[in-house]
Amino acid sequence: MSRTTNSHQLPDMDRTTPEPEVTPEAPPADTSDDIQHSTPLEEAAPAEGVAAEHAVSSESSKSAERDGAEEATAAEEGAAGEAPAGEKAVGDVPVGEASAEEGTTASEGESEENPAVDIDTDAASDKVSGAQEEAPEEAPAEEAPAGEKKTLSGEAPAAEESKAAETDPADEGDTGTDEDTSAGDGPAGPPDEPAAPGKWRDRHPVAARNVGWTVTGLSLLLICFALLMPTSAPKFTPGVFLRIPVEAVLGAAVLIVLPRRPRIVVAILSGAILGVLTVLNLLDVGFNMFLGRGFNVVLDWVLFDDAQSYLKDTMGNGGAIGAVIAVVALVLIVLVLMTLAVLRVSNVMTRNRDAASRVTLVVGTAWVTCAALGLQLSGPGIAARTTVARVEDRVNRVQATLKDEAAFAKEAKKDAFGGTPGDQLLTDLRGKDVMIAFIESYGRSAIEDEATAAGVDATLTAKNEALTKAGYSAKSGWLTSATYGGSSWLGHSTFLSGLWINNQNRYRTVTAGEHLTLTGAFKRTGAWRTVGVMPGIQKNWPEGKFYGLDNVYDSRELGYEGPKFSWSTMPDQYALSAFERLEHGKKRDKPLMSEIILTSSHQPWAPIPKMIPWDQVGDGSVYEGIEKAGKDPADVFYDSKKVKEEYGKSIQYSVNSLIDYVVKYGSKNTVLVFLGDHQPLASVSGSNASRDVPVSIVAHDKSVLDKIDDWGWTDGIKPDKTAPVWRMDSFRDRFLTAYGSTPVKR
Repeated sequence: MSRTTNSHQLPDMDRTTPEPEVTPEAPPADTSDDIQHSTPLEEAAPAEGVAAEHAVSSESSKSAERDGAEEATAAEEGAAGEAPAGEKAVGDVPVGEASAEEGTTASEGESEENPAVDIDTDAASDKVSGAQEEAPEEAPAEEAPAGEKKTLSGEAPAAEESKAAETDPADEGDTGTDEDTSAGDGPAGPPDEPAAPGKWRDRHPVAARNVGWTVTGLSLLLICFALLMPTSAPKFTPGVFLRIPVEAVLGAAVLIVLPRRPRIVVAILSGAILGVLTVLNLLDVGFNMFLGRGFNVVLDWVLFDDAQSYLKDTMGNGGAIGAVIAVVALVLIVLVLMTLAVLRVSNVMTRNRDAASRVTLVVGTAWVTCAALGLQLSGPGIAARTTVARVEDRVNRVQATLKDEAAFAKEAKKDAFGGTPGDQLLTDLRGKDVMIAFIESYGRSAIEDEATAAGVDATLTAKNEALTKAGYSAKSGWLTSATYGGSSWLGHSTFLSGLWINNQNRYRTVTAGEHLTLTGAFKRTGAWRTVGVMPGIQKNWPEGKFYGLDNVYDSRELGYEGPKFSWSTMPDQYALSAFERLEHGKKRDKPLMSEIILTSSHQPWAPIPKMIPWDQVGDGSVYEGIEKAGKDPADVFYDSKKVKEEYGKSIQYSVNSLIDYVVKYGSKNTVLVFLGDHQPLASVSGSNASRDVPVSIVAHDKSVLDKIDDWGWTDGIKPDKTAPVWRMDSFRDRFLTAYGSTPVKR
């Protein structure tokens, strides 16, 4: 290598801001004196060049994306590697100039191999000079391995790609999905040390690429699932998801054309909204399964309190808390995952804008074609607009609910018997002890479904014979309940008020008013004492006043000391035994009108009590062994076959308890009206089951049944399939009219 370099040999270092040329003085012929008088720093110049190599390498790695100076660094390192181990700097040249001169020489050598490299000599000189000041004295010079020069010089294309990627406005700001194009995470180590490990995706590019595509694919599937999912469990079939959601096509088109910031905002909002809609769809699935209807976003939030109470009763306090935590976690997971999924797909489409545009155009064209031709796979059309239609339906239901609230308030004020004086009500039942009993979940499916019909029909036949032997007669028909699968109080209030109470808002409206109920009609006459036996009520029940009951016996006042049977606080036989002890068996100056709710047939139908001799019921302690010997709810409720079998057995138990009570404790003045409040949930009754429930009137006095001969009901306590079917809200007026009541509107 030459000790001196003329300025005209240097390439153009910076085309935009050229630096002044430096022409170092030529050294004297004899350099021995220069060597003797040189400073220690000058003597260490070759070693300093090696140290400068590492300093420049570090700096160039940090500034690669800003000014593209990797080539200059590579040139410096190449020059330093070629220098002889014992070469020293010229004594007459200042330290900064000597460093610049050596850098220039190295640049020349490198430029011969790569003449396209542009080097900022001023920046390189400053870095070398700084490295010389920090380098230790007499540092031995080491020759850079040939591989290092190749690696560093190979960074230039990667840096140019990274810089080009940064200037792309479509991808600006995207993180978490773009591949890192840098050579490593930090400066290159010394030649004799291993290179610093890079990111995982750099070490395993194939695996990283596969993981990226997998995440993108799962995100797309999650979005399509949310857009196409049905709201009823039986409709979850493969054909439902083999459709084209128009919402996905429109959303993709919008996200592709939006600039970065608006795109991110729209993607986040879209993901959050889609997550909320997914949660509402899941609620629809649950409500359809249990209540036979979708979730009402205006009225049904209050039902969650009842659901928690049900879980506490069936699973215990710990189980209920765990279930609530699981539900809240599920909601949060759905919202977060849906938002991240939309963001992921949005970023991928933006980075592949041309391909995404083509795919969106093709899929959109396919949707229009399928919609125009009405193409179908198996049932629903291939061109789907499920989410749009569902949003429209929810909006319509909200509007209808708000309108219904005002309309029903006016309807509840109208009453055909609201102004009837007491002496003109129920004149043909005076002197009779009237019992109105509701059997929980006693629906038409209990009598007609193959899984339950055999046992229930046998019980009804046997109990009808027992009634006949005791001198009783019966007639039966069908009523269409206002509720399904649950919310029993809606069925009770509909039957007793003569109003269609099919939601919580209507229930609140009617119970807050003064509409005449069937039980209230008995009270208005002054001829009956009215009581309620409500074993399912475990707290104060202000509605008792609305129903016109003189006294209400809830679970706390019936004296039960035995175990709970899942949700049911006590067996039906015990509740009837307590009624006999507290009210019916006592001497009275008036006949008794009672409303009794039997709860042993409430889901989950395990464990089920067993009939025991009436004189052994006592305080209920006898049921301890029966409850422990019963089946576990978890083993029954989630088994489609077992749950139907146990449901049928629970209905048999309730019917046995009620009819046996009438046969044992009834009298010639006993009149029994009993019915189901609603059908069991869809997993038992079937997804297409009706809302019909059986209703029967039993009386010892045949003249009581003669009053309803024109109803067309079936003889006995089992209604025929062809028996009349009425809406449940029509019963009150028919009953009042049949037994001598005079309509007087209020």
